[in-house]
Amino acid sequence: MATSATTTPAMMPTEWRDFFALTKPRVMTLVIFTAICGVLAAPGSIHPVIGFTAILAIAMGAGGSAVLNMWWEADIDAGMKRTMSRPLPGGRMRREDARDFGIFLSAVSVGLMGLAVGWLAASLLLGAIIYYAVIYTMWLKPRTPQNIVIGGGAGAFPPLIGWVAVTGEITAMPILLFAIIFFWTPPHFWALALFVQTDYEKVGIPMLPVVAGERATRRQIMGYTVLLAPIAVAPWWIAGTSWIYGSVAVVLSALFLLLALPVFTRSRAETDAMLPEKRLFKFSIVYLFVLFAALVADRVAAYQGLIA
Repeated sequence: MATSATTTPAMMPTEWRDFFALTKPRVMTLVIFTAICGVLAAPGSIHPVIGFTAILAIAMGAGGSAVLNMWWEADIDAGMKRTMSRPLPGGRMRREDARDFGIFLSAVSVGLMGLAVGWLAASLLLGAIIYYAVIYTMWLKPRTPQNIVIGGGAGAFPPLIGWVAVTGEITAMPILLFAIIFFWTPPHFWALALFVQTDYEKVGIPMLPVVAGERATRRQIMGYTVLLAPIAVAPWWIAGTSWIYGSVAVVLSALFLLLALPVFTRSRAETDAMLPEKRLFKFSIVYLFVLFAALVADRVAAYQGLIA
């Protein structure tokens, strides 16, 4: 983190869109979606207003931690092609304003969750914020090529928190939902890192392709994809879901493995297009959305008495 207050000499006017951009809305879409799935798939019921409040708190917490991530990494973002136009490196906002906005969102989200929903869910939300903003952003990311593996836990919290908001307890099912996203994160993010590794190399971030090389990264992608498959199917195996979710998980995981295979076997000499990596990255997003949607569909089918 730089000591200067801004990343560019001329400060441009700040708009509400800049504050919104700091929350990483694309990432937040996945966070909100998996949190909603956690709420809807959990056994029991929750008042719609309380459920909405829980999702709002999770969204605010995710947004707050994303803002703190951008505040801390403003100078790094300025050196990377895909991030240099963000509000801070683009000179559209003071770093102090971003920091204060992130702290405000984070604090309000935890307080709202605790007062309106429950303090166990609030504690998990606080843990997720600290995990991403401090453990991952400030400690792991600049120090170890395993940053994505360990830091993947931050993005795995939303369905767990959503489930706990309904049930008030941590059981095997929400832990499995956490594990699915945890093991999904490395192949998802390393597929991206393979075709943007020059950016990370330029700013000195020790992402796995930069430190260990492409061959090691491809092995790791395949390894985590293999581990992900049985974990994704596990909710069916423990009778937490029916064949509806189970069949979707089996098909999706098989497709994930099929797309990871050419990434694993490909040599850099073949082409510079990185098409297998891009296909895997795009499919990984679809994979998580459809898998969690199947979880909700399974719950709805059971509620309607369509399955035993």
